[in-house]
Amino acid sequence: MSGTVRLEYLIEKAHVKCREFDGGKELEAFGVSNTDGITRTAHRKSDDLGEYLVIEPGYFAYNPYRVNVGSIGLTPANVTGVVSPAYIVFRVKKQELIPEVLLDFLKSSEGLRQINKLARGTVRKALRYEDLCQIEFPVMSRERQLEILQHKQGFNKQHGSLLAELTHQETLLGQLQQAILQEAIAGKLTADWRAAHPQAEPARQLLHRIQAEKARLIAAKKLRPEKPLPKITPEEIPFAIPKTWEWCRVADIGIVIGGLTKNAAKRDGHKRMLPYLRVANVYANRLDLSDLQEIGVADSEVEKLLLEKDDLLVVEGNGSRDQVGRIARWDGSVNPCVHQNHVIKVRLGERKVAPWALYFFLSPSGRALIEEQARTSTGLYNLSSGKVANLAIPLPPLAEQAAIVARVETLLGSSRLLAMELAASRTHAAHLLQAVLKSAFTPAA
Repeated sequence: MSGTVRLEYLIEKAHVKCREFDGGKELEAFGVSNTDGITRTAHRKSDDLGEYLVIEPGYFAYNPYRVNVGSIGLTPANVTGVVSPAYIVFRVKKQELIPEVLLDFLKSSEGLRQINKLARGTVRKALRYEDLCQIEFPVMSRERQLEILQHKQGFNKQHGSLLAELTHQETLLGQLQQAILQEAIAGKLTADWRAAHPQAEPARQLLHRIQAEKARLIAAKKLRPEKPLPKITPEEIPFAIPKTWEWCRVADIGIVIGGLTKNAAKRDGHKRMLPYLRVANVYANRLDLSDLQEIGVADSEVEKLLLEKDDLLVVEGNGSRDQVGRIARWDGSVNPCVHQNHVIKVRLGERKVAPWALYFFLSPSGRALIEEQARTSTGLYNLSSGKVANLAIPLPPLAEQAAIVARVETLLGSSRLLAMELAASRTHAAHLLQAVLKSAFTPAA
């Protein structure tokens, strides 16, 4: 292997539109992923794909705005389809160049370095076909290319086994975390604690204190009178709990408040510019505060909407099953801060109850309850504040909640360390792949 050659001498652009191909033959649409290469998309055969570009076995396709992160694919031998006209399609024109070797080079550290160097644009860089043609590819014999392929195939087998094992371990770890939460909310983690503390205050007394606090706030006109909650039926109880616990509704232990609506944001009068949480900021047990935006909030709305430490934020949803019901606890790191209309704040009467309620809604039983209540007759998902208020939740004694939180945090802390080790192993596996590619395309000394 000696020297390099520009790709313009080795490749040629392919630009056949679907409507021009084989009498307008109906073809399936594909996309390009940086992990899976050529992948199927959600387009239906009834979509108008006439302007889409045809890909045939051995054709390359890439997104000019994402090729810098490896978003390029080689069409498999059994695939003929189309990709978006925004993509660039090309093929190898010299038989001496094996397409799979070129793909490996373009996804190697050297290939990506040249791609990033040649990409153009101010706000968002793109690699045009003309830029691609300027990439310098190492000159090598076909025999050397076959050696590279053979070596890569052997590595791929081991690499695939490693990734499969990591995926398996991650699945088991996720199941373990869910099992910990489920054991916690059913009282199984603290059976020994209850045996050692037989005189602990039962949950019923905690409920009485919360109700007394609510009554005081209502009398002081700081809270609106609430409608009586329906009694919990046996059908609503998914599992047995210890005798000192109580089944109650979320509205028994807190106040569910809707967020900032568009109408409230547009009301006349003096407004304060405040940071606010949107649906996109709330994940399961995690808040993304990296892109907080500000919004004008009418003075009359501020007090109701201000977040306080340990408030629970529940995503109302917009039809997405994965998004609806995501819940996280507010840590008070941004103060003041308000929340959007699709985020429901659960302000609990006893702040120490917040971690417990969070664990319940993160557990398999809690998640199933949310999905059941959020599902609509149309198949979409939406969780109103009224439904949140009426959700049934098990309540342990306050002292036992502290014991549960301590044990869960210890167990989940250990599992998080394991998750970090698995993530490090994935990173190491990716580095190994790049090392193999670098070795293949580096000239021998």
